[in-house]
Amino acid sequence: MPLKTALITGVSRPAGLGFAVAGQLAELGFHVVLTARDRAAAEPLAARLRQDGYAATALRLDLSDRAGMDEAAGYLTRTFGHLDVLINNAAAMPDFQTLTVLDADMDAVRSAMEVSLIGPWALTQALFPLLTAAPAARIVNVSSLAALQIATGLDLGAPLRSPAYSMAKFMLNTLTAVFARALAGTPILVNAVEPGNTATHPERGDDDNDRPAAESARGVVWAATLGPDGPSGGLFRDGKPLS
Repeated sequence: MPLKTALITGVSRPAGLGFAVAGQLAELGFHVVLTARDRAAAEPLAARLRQDGYAATALRLDLSDRAGMDEAAGYLTRTFGHLDVLINNAAAMPDFQTLTVLDADMDAVRSAMEVSLIGPWALTQALFPLLTAAPAARIVNVSSLAALQIATGLDLGAPLRSPAYSMAKFMLNTLTAVFARALAGTPILVNAVEPGNTATHPERGDDDNDRPAAESARGVVWAATLGPDGPSGGLFRDGKPLS
């Protein structure tokens, strides 16, 4: 049976969701590929997993660098020959203090779109031959509560911040549904996951009700390990659909 492989983007922080997801997938027997814009940030995290007896590799991957995506695809092809799971976890919040779309800075909008929408789109294309080479690949796009706020206008318990980031995540949800339709009839399932308020930024002062990254990671891992009859094209939190 071929080795199960999973690539996670945006894994550069010990407290981050990406590292929690990587650890849980490693426990399930996946060789996890931890990627970040700076490989030096991902390598110590991969080393921690290897020290615990898991298979882990660190790789440089910048979602604004198409040539770098092709290089990563080439490495994966030479090393594994397939990819079972792609988790688009990387995100940018360049307008954290911005509260309305009327105040949005267009440079921040472009930056957010590059990382949270265009990057995952381009990376999925670059890795598509590897995904189709797996028996039944899974693609998971990590979304955000902010995407629901900007889509519905509802007050979901916190003020809307970062309209650029929020809009990019909203469009990532749409991209998820479009990819699922394009892959209908194949074994590949594509879903978005809203991980909930998660304590990943102690340096910024996480909210008291934010839950541990390990708890939020379970919903991402659920989508990454769905069986053949699992859903595709949906948005989920903790394995439950969100409208």
